[in-house]
Amino acid sequence: MQPEATHNPTILELPMISRIRRNHGLEHATLHVLAKHLPHARLAGHSDFGGFWILGDVPTETLQVAANEAIERLRSGESQLAVHPNCGTNYATAGTLAGLAGAIAMLGSGRRARDKINRIPFAIVLATITLIISQPVGLIVQERLTTSGNPGLLEITAITHKTQGRLTAHRILTRG
Repeated sequence: MQPEATHNPTILELPMISRIRRNHGLEHATLHVLAKHLPHARLAGHSDFGGFWILGDVPTETLQVAANEAIERLRSGESQLAVHPNCGTNYATAGTLAGLAGAIAMLGSGRRARDKINRIPFAIVLATITLIISQPVGLIVQERLTTSGNPGLLEITAITHKTQGRLTAHRILTRG
């Protein structure tokens, strides 16, 4: 008789991380749906273990409809909605890669300030090429690491809003 195989979860499958990734995917899907309803709205989001925030001028009822549509579309297999072109993951990926490219360009440049200054054009070219390459890399990092297009048992439990001055923030609470 063969011993039963055990599954060691990856770090992405740990309950806390999985929940944040699923909330992040739902946040992005909600923003995609909202973009169809409110094409000129300037919105931002932030996800955590308990749900996510949507920042911007959006009616609560419109947000409720969009979030429910988003979770249903994710459940029906539209996992691409979990990836968003304006995600902070893209910017962090681009910044990290461009910074590394700039640092690499300065390796071996010598100790004198003049030697370092002479390397600046090379650093700029290398950082620019890296920024171009980083655009698709950021989307891949989102898809594979920071979001999940599979909501699993995730469900929306409440939506609240708060307005302070000209800023409106909605809190979307989830469980599962």
